[in-house]
Amino acid sequence: MPAALLWMVDADAVTDADLQRYRGWLTASEMARYQRFVRAHRQRQFIVGRVLLRAALGRLLAVPPLDIRLEEQVGKAPRLAAPLLKGAAPGFSIAHSGRWVACAVSAQTALGLDIELRDATRDLPALAAQAFDVDEMARWARIQNLAGDERVDGFYRLWSEKEASFKLGVVGGGHCVSLPHAELSVVLCSEQPLARPPQIEMVRLP
Repeated sequence: MPAALLWMVDADAVTDADLQRYRGWLTASEMARYQRFVRAHRQRQFIVGRVLLRAALGRLLAVPPLDIRLEEQVGKAPRLAAPLLKGAAPGFSIAHSGRWVACAVSAQTALGLDIELRDATRDLPALAAQAFDVDEMARWARIQNLAGDERVDGFYRLWSEKEASFKLGVVGGGHCVSLPHAELSVVLCSEQPLARPPQIEMVRLP
């Protein structure tokens, strides 16, 4: 059965000098997208995500991260342009929330990853009414009967599952697992069932 690798990094811990250096890793299409972001925080998330993805794919494909070339696709995840592979391209997905940036990669299956900071102060019923479909609202109705932290955890798990399934792009949402984290709701969806849920590995950028 397929396996997946899930790496996470604290983007706020990356120095401004390293961010400037990592800009040189971006392809022309990535740089064009980077420059469209207005907020410095979003620019930081973008660069950190692309470097983290290169590092994870480099580990998976046994090549240096700088040999990984990514090209932007409108409304889609980036495309792996290099190295050229004989078989199917690896599955991968990037997510960010607050200071956290994460990516998941697999050699055997497509992936969709979402992470969300759990925030109990937000109007969760209003968010649910705006974003959830009929089936999701039925699940949310059951979650609302839970107390305190369980209710908040349930909402964000449902939210993350929706987002991760959308990124996966598979009818029916594929096979989704929720992974433990102290601050975040983390859900990974895969087209094929994974042999086991991956461990979240906290890493430093190269």
